[in-house]
Amino acid sequence: MPPNSSSMVVGVLLAGGLSRRMGGGDKCLQLFGNTTLLGRAIDRAQPQVSDLILNANGEPHRFDNFGLQVVSDAIPGFAGPLAGVLTGMEWALSYRPDAHWIATFATDAPFFPYNLVHQFIDNIHKTNSVLARATSGGRPHPVFGLWPVHLAKRLRQALTIESIRKIDVWTSRYRTCDVDFTTEPIDPFFNVNISTDLEKGRAMLTKEPRT
Repeated sequence: MPPNSSSMVVGVLLAGGLSRRMGGGDKCLQLFGNTTLLGRAIDRAQPQVSDLILNANGEPHRFDNFGLQVVSDAIPGFAGPLAGVLTGMEWALSYRPDAHWIATFATDAPFFPYNLVHQFIDNIHKTNSVLARATSGGRPHPVFGLWPVHLAKRLRQALTIESIRKIDVWTSRYRTCDVDFTTEPIDPFFNVNISTDLEKGRAMLTKEPRT
């Protein structure tokens, strides 16, 4: 069934990677503006969902100041964003059984839209799709997506039995709608991969639309 309100959506902030290109550590704790990358992600995602959790591995207490439940990957081995998606699905099944969907957000993209979930919901309804993903400037951003919780068992099988790691490989099995966002005045899905991206992103703050 298509979602019709944020009350049916659990938000999952994805921070479970190794951040190798940033030299390791928690990329999401890098300072950005008057907060951190994670702080900005929380501010943007939290109003869009009914519940918000942080998918991160390792010692959870390092995130105590952010007030979120920290949930490590449901499968071992740093299996990538799909492991975070599965983690969110299985958390929702256990703790929010009334939620039909999870929405995933990358914590290294400090400008993602405030209306992302609303747009996902609207487009899934219009296209009768199973999944939704964000696009901008002709590029897909599959880490930003809306996922039905009922696919959790299939995703676990794909990760553990089929060893699938790429999001696009798995989502190609299901009808997926692309939800496009303008790149003016800035690309809302600009993400921080290396240290110089932090400076680029900080410079973009002056161009950020006021909401």
